[in-house]
Amino acid sequence: MKVQSINPYTEDPIRDHKALGRPLVEEKVTNARKALAEWRESDILERRKMVKRIARRLLTKKKAYAQYITEEMGKPIKEAVAEVEKSSMLCSYYAKNVKKFLKDEPLKIGGKSYVRFEPIGVIGSIMPWNFPVWQALRFVIPSVIAGNVQLLKPSSVTPQSGGVIIQELFQRARFPDNVFQVTIGGASVGNYLVESKIDAISLTGSVQTGIEVATAAMKDLKKVVLELGGSDPFIVLDDADIDKAVAAGVSGRYRNCGQSCLSAKRFIVTKKVSKEFTDKYIETAKSLTLADPIKEDTDMGPMARNEQRDRIEEQINKSVGEGAKILLGGKRPDTKKKGYFFPPTVMTATNDMTICREETFGPVAPIITVENNEKAIEVANDTEFGLGASIWTKDIIKGEELTKKVRSGIVYVNDVVHSDPSMPFGGTKKSGFGRELSRYGLLEMLNIRTVVIN
Repeated sequence: MKVQSINPYTEDPIRDHKALGRPLVEEKVTNARKALAEWRESDILERRKMVKRIARRLLTKKKAYAQYITEEMGKPIKEAVAEVEKSSMLCSYYAKNVKKFLKDEPLKIGGKSYVRFEPIGVIGSIMPWNFPVWQALRFVIPSVIAGNVQLLKPSSVTPQSGGVIIQELFQRARFPDNVFQVTIGGASVGNYLVESKIDAISLTGSVQTGIEVATAAMKDLKKVVLELGGSDPFIVLDDADIDKAVAAGVSGRYRNCGQSCLSAKRFIVTKKVSKEFTDKYIETAKSLTLADPIKEDTDMGPMARNEQRDRIEEQINKSVGEGAKILLGGKRPDTKKKGYFFPPTVMTATNDMTICREETFGPVAPIITVENNEKAIEVANDTEFGLGASIWTKDIIKGEELTKKVRSGIVYVNDVVHSDPSMPFGGTKKSGFGRELSRYGLLEMLNIRTVVIN
């Protein structure tokens, strides 16, 4: 069997990759187990040096790696370069801080007592296509630098940028054999990995896939970290700076063609400022350039797959049937033109419509008008998701108080939600559980052990 990557701009096949069967996945797990014994006892300074080498190579070859991303999933090249740069920053962050993060913590219970942080063992990770380098490394790097060994299954959409080039990074950084391995294939390969003799698994993906992975992992009581979908509210209150909110809202919704779990997905705007916000939002969205993603001045490339475009179109059409009104876009371009393009779309909506109840993984901005600030928070929380949220108000004290009322793993005031290596990342409700990034993300893949010596 094979996995074929396709260029979403030209719609042409790029290359074929051999998909692994169960025996080969299990063989890789066995090899990882053998490598673990020595790796977990290795000098942490040596691990840091290897991760620093990855950081340097990502920077020196950032344009080349970015081109792989753009070629496989259609992300504008300027965004792909930023993704590689951010991945390098992540490596530097953990190389700098890991020794401090893993330092024993003394306990005051008499005798010699402390908390020790030890690697769990063999870790599997199933990663998505929308940020193929960043998503993989933000979990793999802290896991490996802490003494675990890793098996990564990249998305079948991005096997090259999300798998092959990452394997190359580890090889060039002179990591020992089998400390990091890639398992390429479709959903079945992910199943083989979860069912194998690994110790823990991390998934970034859909809610349904998360349920299936967690259910399979629990049969052997494997540790699980899930980063799932989102329907992030972008809350614009009466006293918001509308121009700043519009600029951030357009950027936060249409970056990566709206294909991000952390995108602003529901624009909840109070009645007092709704017309001004909507008019300015539409004008700004109109200015975005849809074109060849390899060009530096392109704002939006194609969607990663035609199936993604079909799904977005289906959600839009359902919502129109439920009473939504399309204000901009809403239909794919001329079908004679190649590329899985879909234009920036703006709609009026209510929170009970399909476009708001389901996660929309594409360039669609539903604007929900509410009576007042209190109703805005109520609507924001009326969702099965709880990943990120942003609140826009000139009253900083009020904004901070409202962060306590929004149910999400991440909340920003007067800024669009984004991730950073130094901040814990993760959600509540059906957006998953566990954390990535910062020290908290590293601790997810460690045995937090109590030692008492009398």
